[in-house]
Amino acid sequence: MSGRQTLFGVELDPLTMDETVARCLEAVRDGRQLEIGVVNAAKLVNMRRDARLARAVSGCDLVLADGQAVVWAGRVLRAPLPERVAGIDLFLRLLTEAEAAGLPVYFLGARQDVLEQMLRRVADRFPRLEVAGSRNGYFDDSQQEAIAEAIARSGAQMLFLGMTSPKKEIFTAAYGARTGARVVHGVGGSFDILAGVTKRAPGSWQRWGLEWLYRALQEPRRLGRRYLTTNAAFLLMTARELIRLNPSAAPANRSH
Repeated sequence: MSGRQTLFGVELDPLTMDETVARCLEAVRDGRQLEIGVVNAAKLVNMRRDARLARAVSGCDLVLADGQAVVWAGRVLRAPLPERVAGIDLFLRLLTEAEAAGLPVYFLGARQDVLEQMLRRVADRFPRLEVAGSRNGYFDDSQQEAIAEAIARSGAQMLFLGMTSPKKEIFTAAYGARTGARVVHGVGGSFDILAGVTKRAPGSWQRWGLEWLYRALQEPRRLGRRYLTTNAAFLLMTARELIRLNPSAAPANRSH
């Protein structure tokens, strides 16, 4: 795809939210499949460490900046991205469009109780939305093919995967085409947010790129150290890339 920006060796699509939604609806209309990958600071760090994750994300038809830190890094490193396209916001926009156009959707992910709570809330919020099917995200690799076939039989035009990385990316890479869904979007922890299990950061926190901190404060034991480690690694990656682009920014070696 032309016009992509390269950031840390990863090609990203410099699209706004409206442009992304338009691309998704075009894919449904044209009968093409569009696999969507989203990256934040943590995922870009993990892609350096996990070749399978890197291949899965890079193989997506659209790769979007889900994190505000990615947009800022793009600005600093001369790979400008117009805005953050947060996975959960895209998810909600696509549900709105699917309801309006009568497009059936499938939800795959989360614990069974969370999934059921989310389905109830989705039904309240999008009363005319056609849900072709759903399944929790607890399955092993041997079940992936059967799940993809079940999604294909459901006739879903949009598939949303509420699973963690790299599980959702690996499923999409291996079986996304088999599902028959025209739009395949990995939405991470969005099912938990829609179900009311976890709270999303207020808008002001999002604008300052502090959504990670809000989440860490909710689950400090599980997420605190992980976010601090990946954020430090991301800052280091950005500094190294800046020095590579601007060698004069590197500290001079002094001989005594």
